[in-house]
Amino acid sequence: AEQTAQVMMAYEKVLLEKQPDLVVVVGDVNSTVAATLTAAKMGIKVAHLEAGLRSFDRTMPEEINRMVTDVLADILWTPSPDGDENLIQEGVSPNKIHRVGNIMIDSLEMLRDKIESQAAFREFGLKQNDYVLVTLHRPSNVDDPAILNELCQLLNRVSQKIPVIFPVHPRTRKNLEQNNLTPLLNDAPGLHLLEPLNYIRFMNLVFNCRFVITDSGGIQEETTHLGIPCLTMRPNTERPITISQGTNRLCRLEDIEKEIQTILSEKAALKKEIELWDGKTAGRVVESIKMFDV
Repeated sequence: AEQTAQVMMAYEKVLLEKQPDLVVVVGDVNSTVAATLTAAKMGIKVAHLEAGLRSFDRTMPEEINRMVTDVLADILWTPSPDGDENLIQEGVSPNKIHRVGNIMIDSLEMLRDKIESQAAFREFGLKQNDYVLVTLHRPSNVDDPAILNELCQLLNRVSQKIPVIFPVHPRTRKNLEQNNLTPLLNDAPGLHLLEPLNYIRFMNLVFNCRFVITDSGGIQEETTHLGIPCLTMRPNTERPITISQGTNRLCRLEDIEKEIQTILSEKAALKKEIELWDGKTAGRVVESIKMFDV
């Protein structure tokens, strides 16, 4: 709440100075809902990119951010059909909804050449398609010492079957250190703990890995686009199309080793094209803005 309030106070000054006709917000973070609330209170129109996504889990702060933002937004740009359906079920006028595709795929495709020109995995003596990439940062996974300990034990065991690269989120690292779990990971010979990486280096590791273990939202989409298996350590996802049409699987901690074994024993995942995930979302957004009467 404090962070959201601070963003609102700072953003109000920007809006008073700039007097925009339209505010565009992206995603589901605290700054998304803060900017939306501020603009709406000042009578400024709001457009939400990545609208309509729902996990149906209100214990997630991001879910509250998504719901509040979509209620207040004047234009709702959705990435997939489920986004349209969710908004209509919530009573949103279809005239406000415009399916434009996935803006994250625009970023990926725009930077693909730079991403592919690197070989970050070689810095760790690894081979292409022969390691697992891990990202974990959600409170449900890293704030409970018992769960975090189980995750560390799991990664230790996994690293004995296939090398593991684990860029550690600051929240996760803090909890690892507070609970004296870092040595457990450092002692695993096949496990590489890294500081957070920039986008291009991180995506190079995604491009070349065998599969991903994550609790991130965006990585579910990127791996689906690339045809890379993704094990999502969450009970739900706001991106169900990555399961129904993609390479994503939801996993409980007690089931993940079985899922890993399945991936290691099967052939490469088939890449499936999802409608409008084509790297041209930004152009459709621009055309939508041109048609909007502010």
